[in-house]
Amino acid sequence: MCGIVAAVADRNIVPILLEGLRKLEYRGYDSAGLALIDASGLHRLRSVGRVIELTAQVEESHVAGETGIAHTRWATHGVPCERNAHPHISAGLAVVHNGIIENHESLRGRLKALGYQFTSDTDTEVVAHLIAHELKTAPDFLSAVRQAIAQLQGAYAIAVLRESDPSRLVVAREGAPLLLGLSDDACYAASDASALVQVTRRMVYLDNGDCAELMRGSYRITRVNGMPVERPESESQLSAEAIELGNYRHYMQKEIFEQPVALANTLEMLGSARSIQPGIFGAESETILGKVQQVLIIACGTSYHAGLVARYWLESIAGIPCSVEVASEYRYRDSVPNPQTLVVTISQSGETADTLAALQHAKALGMQHTLCICNVPESSLVRENSLRFITRAGPEIGVASTKAFTTQLAALYLLTLVLAKVRQRLDGLEEAAELYAVRHLPMAVAKILELEPQIREWAECFSMKQHALFLGRGRHYPIAMEGALKLKEISYIHAEAYPAGELKHGPLALVDRDMPVIAVAPNDALLEKLKSNLQEVRARGGELYVFADADSEMKESNGIQVLQLPEHYGALSALLHVVPLQLLAYHVALVRGTDVDKPRNLAKSVTVE
Repeated sequence: MCGIVAAVADRNIVPILLEGLRKLEYRGYDSAGLALIDASGLHRLRSVGRVIELTAQVEESHVAGETGIAHTRWATHGVPCERNAHPHISAGLAVVHNGIIENHESLRGRLKALGYQFTSDTDTEVVAHLIAHELKTAPDFLSAVRQAIAQLQGAYAIAVLRESDPSRLVVAREGAPLLLGLSDDACYAASDASALVQVTRRMVYLDNGDCAELMRGSYRITRVNGMPVERPESESQLSAEAIELGNYRHYMQKEIFEQPVALANTLEMLGSARSIQPGIFGAESETILGKVQQVLIIACGTSYHAGLVARYWLESIAGIPCSVEVASEYRYRDSVPNPQTLVVTISQSGETADTLAALQHAKALGMQHTLCICNVPESSLVRENSLRFITRAGPEIGVASTKAFTTQLAALYLLTLVLAKVRQRLDGLEEAAELYAVRHLPMAVAKILELEPQIREWAECFSMKQHALFLGRGRHYPIAMEGALKLKEISYIHAEAYPAGELKHGPLALVDRDMPVIAVAPNDALLEKLKSNLQEVRARGGELYVFADADSEMKESNGIQVLQLPEHYGALSALLHVVPLQLLAYHVALVRGTDVDKPRNLAKSVTVE
């Protein structure tokens, strides 16, 4: 949610700001703006809608400058409109902000009493006026920002420029991601490395409570109390080419078809080894995993569905109790902690606010054995965990997660195998067979992608529907949930998922010929029961679309469409069955003409509660 790009250099930085905003469009936003300083003073441009509208304004006004900040806003406080768009200005200051200031109302009241006039409904304008007020007594720009942020409650990443001090920027971070980019003649800041790889790969990741002053070619970092601090410099592994669309129509399509490579990269660490070692999760993993008595998985959205699949694996293969919690709910209920729990957090971005807060809550309850599965090695979540597994899916730009999900599943299956081995539930022959199956995953997914033409035909049948029902059993029920989520996210068709055995307990009342029913039907122990459930649908006139294994002996007939996957894949079949559901959602959205990569009201990286 929201994106920040800032730069101070010895050349015109407007093209850098705009390109950075374009690279951050995947995060979700409804307005955009920038502020910069040139020889004539401070200039601000804002627009509702896409970055392309802001770019048109910039080109029309011919603005240029060597110091500037830019922002994409996802509305929280105040509707999407120009007066609520960032940057916000006060007394020659301009501020952009990601996050939520929880005490903005009390601060607003105090600032109004001091005579400050508010022109927006945002919490961010409070920050601008507060810094302006502190400048009246602070010895310098950086001190004023520190004094102001010390009064803020909530999460924020901010960037501030000052008309009377055109050669520097000040940025600060608490709970929302922010990093610095370095070059010999410039300094940059951004919410995400993807915004800066156009100009540099040298990055410095700020910690919570850091405040930094940026000048041309130099910077300094302090804590809120003014104490100087150093943060390590690293080289981003992200390439500019990796975030380009290439020959694909949408990023979601690109990322669906990147899944064989993403899985191969994620599993590369296995090499040709004949056994799986706990060390793939970190140096301390063998000691920690040998102690744990249960697993707690915490995640949101698609990552939560990955956790639900993993629960079946962990309990049936590793024989360890597992619970799965929605991160936004977990920290607000009373739970019974066990110090010997392995707390597993899952996030594509590693910046999901609810997941980070839930992890901190679990630690506060005394559960110190923590592991994260994440796609961004430099993220906050990775730094907060003692054990970690980095999925190597590469940048995922489309809001609807695809390759991040399948690589999360692969990582969770490896965790299952390691715990099974540590708990002496995996002998040598079983281990070899499991590793063979895991290594074959990229090829198996590639075969499924060849089914796209038939799925495209099915999509035509869905284009006029307003509702859909997804069914699955066992570990494929969470896959049905993920299929329903993908369809509703990008096509705006109302879709729900149920365990197939629950049909008679309510959902069957919805079934008629206008309600397509999508079933995930692997050839496993529950197949015959699932077939009985599907007959209940047909008896009510429901139209069935069944994703079945080649050996499931399910035949097409009147009202029953069957797509057969190339092979049954045992415990890992859940990972394969989700791929055609992703393709179905994508092609339905194409037919309906929705914005596939940027669905309405949604954001890629949810960095506020």
